[in-house]
Amino acid sequence: MTPTPAPVPSDTLRQGSPASPDPLATTRVRRAALAAASAATVALGLAVHFRGEGAAADPAADALYAVLIYLLVALLRPRLHSVLTGALALAFCVAIELFQLTGVPQMLSDITPLARLVFGTTFVPADLLSYAAGVVVIASIDQAFRRNLRHGLNS
Repeated sequence: MTPTPAPVPSDTLRQGSPASPDPLATTRVRRAALAAASAATVALGLAVHFRGEGAAADPAADALYAVLIYLLVALLRPRLHSVLTGALALAFCVAIELFQLTGVPQMLSDITPLARLVFGTTFVPADLLSYAAGVVVIASIDQAFRRNLRHGLNS
């Protein structure tokens, strides 16, 4: 007679699949991590924007903007694949950059400084590279985090 394994709590693992973590548990942990990362990114981005100096400050701020957009997309849709999340974040950043060609962001920033932070003011093609770099870095980090999260909930 073979011994039967101890029962696994249903709130930890998916029904019928003892090797898979509960998607709701991973989503809760992921959302908490994404929210914390978003807050840290805002703080770092504001510090770079207002205190940064030198040639690296502007590209770093742009990359952090793209990181924040990625994190916000992931917060809204935490089960979306990292590549699709990155594509959506990059598309949003490109749309905002192209929106600057209209002059509307400049007019809005004359009304409120917050608009300058959200929309920028002037189209700069190099910003597109900074956005892409930020998205690639955060998507890679996110993919590794998700892999570790899946494996960590199994142990």
